[in-house]
Amino acid sequence: MQSPVCLIDNDVDGKMCVKESALQILQKIEQPVVVVAVVGLYRTGKSYLMNCLAGKQTGFELGSTIESKTKGIWMWCLPHPTKAGTTLVLLDTEGLGDVDKGDSKHDTKIFCLAVLLSSTLVLNSQGTIDNKAIEELQYVTELTEYIKVKSSDDEDDTEFVKFFPSFIWVVRDFTLEQKIKGKSVTDDQYLEFALKLKPGNSRPVKEFNLARECIRNYFPSRNCFTFPFPTTSEKVSRLESLDSADLSSEFLEVTDSFCKFIFDKSEMKKLKDGYIVTGRVLGQLVKTYVETISSGQVPFLENAVLTVSVIENEAAVKEGLQVYQSGMEKLKDSFPLELSDVCAEHQRLSSMATQTFMKRSFKDSEGTYMKCLEEEMNKLFDGYLHQNEEASKKRCENLLTTLSAPMTENLKKGFYAIAGGYVLFSQDLKEIVKKYKTQANKGVKAEDTLEEFLKQKSVDSNAILQADKKLTEKERKIMEQQEKAVLLAQEINTKDQKQRQLVEKMEAERQSNEERLRQMKKKMDEEMILQREEAERGIYSKLREQAALLEKGFKEKADRMTKEIEDFKRKNKEAEKKSDKLFKKVIENMNKRHDETVNLMMRQHSEQMNTIMSMQRPSSDSSALLLGLLLGGLTGGSDSSTCSYSCCSRPCC
Repeated sequence: MQSPVCLIDNDVDGKMCVKESALQILQKIEQPVVVVAVVGLYRTGKSYLMNCLAGKQTGFELGSTIESKTKGIWMWCLPHPTKAGTTLVLLDTEGLGDVDKGDSKHDTKIFCLAVLLSSTLVLNSQGTIDNKAIEELQYVTELTEYIKVKSSDDEDDTEFVKFFPSFIWVVRDFTLEQKIKGKSVTDDQYLEFALKLKPGNSRPVKEFNLARECIRNYFPSRNCFTFPFPTTSEKVSRLESLDSADLSSEFLEVTDSFCKFIFDKSEMKKLKDGYIVTGRVLGQLVKTYVETISSGQVPFLENAVLTVSVIENEAAVKEGLQVYQSGMEKLKDSFPLELSDVCAEHQRLSSMATQTFMKRSFKDSEGTYMKCLEEEMNKLFDGYLHQNEEASKKRCENLLTTLSAPMTENLKKGFYAIAGGYVLFSQDLKEIVKKYKTQANKGVKAEDTLEEFLKQKSVDSNAILQADKKLTEKERKIMEQQEKAVLLAQEINTKDQKQRQLVEKMEAERQSNEERLRQMKKKMDEEMILQREEAERGIYSKLREQAALLEKGFKEKADRMTKEIEDFKRKNKEAEKKSDKLFKKVIENMNKRHDETVNLMMRQHSEQMNTIMSMQRPSSDSSALLLGLLLGGLTGGSDSSTCSYSCCSRPCC
């Protein structure tokens, strides 16, 4: 993006709305995003900070009057300067406290959206972090009214740490000497001192502590930067047009430190259980949160995640199928192929499709969408198998038509309607079969098509046999039996081929299922690790806060946190057990579907085998018998190298 665009605006009715053009930009971002949002009172220089992070002197509009310039939330997407393969999303929010706003809760909604959408929240203020500055931050105390984790009656704010961003307080035009009790302190120590709680339970004390407790509880990761005056007062209104030579060297130094800290320390935006957010997912979150808040409802974070998961998982299935289908369409150009070749490509593309699905899917905890992908791929596979069979059948039919064209012409001319015509016909037929057998790339229907061809030719053969006056009645009966043996041999060949193909399909299904299970287990393990890491970070932040309370003498508050921490641990263990149970159920269902598919194939295999076994097999190998009968079986059992019939002088073998 060359410049920022409006992401969230107000419509004609004053309700928040998302700009479609901005959503389209986010939809195209497949990379993980680091989202930095700035909030604060209007006319405090928020936009200047955002322009610095963008590495530009201009971009987000700066105002030079008492009127607030930024309205709604503006967005600027840029390649992250230090993290390859990551997009930096800067959100400049409307200034808080603008007297022109009609909706008294508008500022709180803006603040909530900044919290919900960012991975780093920058609070920009001027002067000092005194009680007045903290009281002006009443929005943080209203977060529980506008944000809920889940839609349960026992809702509390202890799990906010799983969702909320890191927090940076930027103090502009800071002029105080940075000392506490005569000792120099860092910016972060200055912030912690400002957030120090007062002991006691009186109403004034509770009011004093409320915003401070909220900041401490909701934002365990806290930092501070104090900026001196950038330049002389008469030049401040032209800040964006000033050269670095016109700015204070100390101001530039802090600005550089601030930007470097943001670039190095700001983490990727994540959802619950550690799922990394891409630009596309961020766009879905923006839309979901804004629609919920604009309708007057409270956004439930878990519901929003589930809404996005449905959209993403459906898209993941679609992308996986696209990978599979595009690959199989290319393979189709080479049809007909042997079944083993089609199965091998099916397995390869199925694995690629599953990988594509896994990359985009999240919170498919019951395996619903994985099952959908699996079923749709199997449907497509069956379709391609059918197309391959049709291509094979067509090729074989065309091949036999070409090879048998001289025979067809001879039949029309009555060439075989002579004494000894049956032997001539049989020899021509055996030449057709011999040439057919040597042809390559006939595919899976080679034996079926030959069987059908021989059945068709048996009608002509029988007519010629009955009309051949050179044959005795006994010889005709022998020939009839041999023809039946030929057809039986070919039928057995066909069924044997189908058996081999069914075994190949079962093996392909077994390997595909193993690969799906492997990828699903890998995905579930990764999600479990992220879930544990998130829980550990939450527990660590609470233990750190508890230690700080004990250090400052707030034993009662620290004791209350002990129960809170135990509840937090219990909920995490329950969530982990639930995830593990769901994972095992998903694997169980995948194996069940696999077993059902294989059992169906096994039944087909058994039925075909019983059919073959019930058939009266010829004494020799079926294919050898077929060629033998066609090549030399019409000699009536003679071992002579020439036909025993006086009407034929051509060698039979």
